[in-house]
Amino acid sequence: MRFYNFYRLSSWGLSGTDGITENVENIEELQHIVQDVEVNQVLNYLEGKIPDLVDFLVTVLFAVIIYLIGTKLIKLLRKITRRWLERSNVDKGVVQFADAFVKVIAYVLLFIMIISFFGIETTSFIAAFGSAGLAVGMALQGSLSNFAGGVLILGLKPFGVGDYIIAGTDEGTVSEISLFSTKLLTVDNRAVIIPNGTLSNSTVTNVTTEDYRKLDLKIGIGYQSDLKLAKSILQKLLDEEEAILKDRPVQVFVDELGESAVILGIRSWVRTEDYWNTRWDLNERIKLSFDEAGIEIPYNQLDVHVHAAE
Repeated sequence: MRFYNFYRLSSWGLSGTDGITENVENIEELQHIVQDVEVNQVLNYLEGKIPDLVDFLVTVLFAVIIYLIGTKLIKLLRKITRRWLERSNVDKGVVQFADAFVKVIAYVLLFIMIISFFGIETTSFIAAFGSAGLAVGMALQGSLSNFAGGVLILGLKPFGVGDYIIAGTDEGTVSEISLFSTKLLTVDNRAVIIPNGTLSNSTVTNVTTEDYRKLDLKIGIGYQSDLKLAKSILQKLLDEEEAILKDRPVQVFVDELGESAVILGIRSWVRTEDYWNTRWDLNERIKLSFDEAGIEIPYNQLDVHVHAAE
């Protein structure tokens, strides 16, 4: 095409500058020829880049396919892991923790595999990733301590999913143990999220870890009330309560002679799941039984005596 255009220029006598000046009427056609030359140059450039573009699009398509297959395999791997752990009768919190850990590691490996298709050296990337991880780890020491706390909780098993625990001012039923935090549900169904690092470094009371729980109540009666009658009423109530375990010690005793009341105590054992219902039921029945027997339960009150002036 270039030789042809040059031939056309020569045939017009325009090979020199003077010829172009003398043939002004052919300037427009000359401009078209120049434009044809530029278009040909662009087409030649694109023609050289087409193979690279096709290779890139094939790589992208292949990466998308690998990603879709990889996500399916990750889901399958997580499902197999959960089933295996559940069949091993491990704690539910361990299952949740392991599932989250496998998910993170698997997606990181999938990401490294995909970028390798684009010619990025995975060794250098892993080194850079490790350096960045170290820097991020130093900046996120609290998160790492929470992760380590989660590992300790799952390893030492001070509590598990389904246990009712008390940690400082927070208490509730453990519903989830994740990589960095533990989720509690309170009795009024509020979610409390506690960092694992805090739990692993503080005192935690596990209320439901044992099958049985001691029921310990204190009741005050007036000094003028019949002490023996009050004790016999308490003993009868304990004998009639079906949730009280009769094969374990049941005690009714005078715990303290207080300033304004005689403090009676009762101790017995119930199953952990029956603790609160039994406690509430006994408190109500004690109050009603004492009222019927005329036994006074003292309470703070102020007596005002008015003396008439003489």
